Amino acid sequence: MTTQQMSDVELAGQPAAYWTGVAYESLIAFTRARQAEKGYTQPQFWLLRNLSVNDISPDGAGMTLSELREAMASYLRPEDDLAAEAAVLLERGWLSRDTGDRLRLTEEGERARVDLARNAPAIRAALHEGIDDADYVTAVKVLRRLIRNAGGRLA
Repeated sequence: MTTQQMSDVELAGQPAAYWTGVAYESLIAFTRARQAEKGYTQPQFWLLRNLSVNDISPDGAGMTLSELREAMASYLRPEDDLAAEAAVLLERGWLSRDTGDRLRLTEEGERARVDLARNAPAIRAALHEGIDDADYVTAVKVLRRLIRNAGGRLA
């Protein structure tokens, strides 16, 4: 029996960990595929965001790869190679590296970050197709409660 044929009672008995895992992998794969179509990777976008004083960076002072890995630890995937991703951005002129091995966002990199961020609404819209905001909010509230019940930490 597929989940499309399951009753609400049967669905209520399904393991949340399984479904959140399937959802996570599917959402990441979809997002990364859409970004690849536009010529960049999710880790590259994260690097730009974390180095931008107009986004995540509090001071725009740059960061080493180790500092960036630490800052992104909660969302980096095991296959993400920040050194390789940074090398691409250095080659494009979107990042520079100072003598202290700190990566910094260039003006061209900031323009690229702004341009790449424009892709997010279309990705979100595709993922949210057929889901009204009230249902989405309910789903997030349920997930947050499951996290709390499991003793997890909310960001």
